[in-house]
Amino acid sequence: MKTGITDFAVYLEAFFTEYLGAEMNVSRHTIRSYRDTFVHLIDYMDEIQKIPVGKLLMKSFNRDIILKFLDWLEENRNNSIATRNQRYTAICSFFQFMERKDPTKMATWQSIRSIRLKKKKTASINYLTTDGIKCILDQVPLNSRHGRRNLTILSLLYETGARVQELIDLTCASIRLEKPAIVRLHGKGNKSRVVPLRDQMVDILETYLEENHLSFPYENTQPLFFNNARNKLTGSGITHILKSYTIMARAVNPELIPDKISPHCFRHSRAMHLLQAGVNLVYIRDLLGHVSIQTTEIYAKADSKFKREAIERASENLFSTEIKQTSWEKDKELKSFLKGLA
Repeated sequence: MKTGITDFAVYLEAFFTEYLGAEMNVSRHTIRSYRDTFVHLIDYMDEIQKIPVGKLLMKSFNRDIILKFLDWLEENRNNSIATRNQRYTAICSFFQFMERKDPTKMATWQSIRSIRLKKKKTASINYLTTDGIKCILDQVPLNSRHGRRNLTILSLLYETGARVQELIDLTCASIRLEKPAIVRLHGKGNKSRVVPLRDQMVDILETYLEENHLSFPYENTQPLFFNNARNKLTGSGITHILKSYTIMARAVNPELIPDKISPHCFRHSRAMHLLQAGVNLVYIRDLLGHVSIQTTEIYAKADSKFKREAIERASENLFSTEIKQTSWEKDKELKSFLKGLA
């Protein structure tokens, strides 16, 4: 080992280049997320534990330190429990890597990996009605190129149920407007999926491509959506676009627009609307790019109207309408029986 280079620096670099990059071939999104985790960990060790990065060694880490770091993320950086758990997943991966690189400290590495994920409350799914989606889209002005671009972005976000990063990463080559029209999304875990496009969405995209001179083959590698510098948009940029029209829509009809709306809300909304239209959960799973049908089932569980109607359909005509209607309140024997149960 070269003088001045710590063992932590050597192992961390090997983790990103050899393990994540070469061996596991994880997506760049995963690498970026893991990178951010270790940037925060290095900051924590410097600010709180008073160990600068140049003196940070593998022996500096143990179960107690990692637990304190996770709490620090919540309390000082206002990370949600979901983000805390995501950061811990990255740390677990690193110390699993260390079990092979330095098995002499196996017990320490395993004790760090034995930390339990923190339980979080199951939040209700935040989604809009179809009228709510329409109200937001109606606020987008069509008298400017900027407005027409934003309408294309929001329409495609809803139409495909895409994650924000999936939309950002689209290039002109990602879409095919000849029938059957499709868009190819590149999602989590380096997995791609094909989503069909309806004729209305095709019309919007054709107009957008023509106006922005993106219909030529040499533009295939260009970002589909870009800023004034022709660089692809960011997640915060798309959030800002949505927020501006959300404020306007709330002023028009506050009952349709929840207090908190994010681009991911469009994804939830698309799934709920497909479910309410009777689309099979398997097709919704494939549209959203979920690995498991269990993930997609959260939409069925969240829609009380859907559940009630399903129960009613399953039990209709099951009971005879000729059953005599009696008042339980007048039935003294039944009341006595029910009281006896207590």
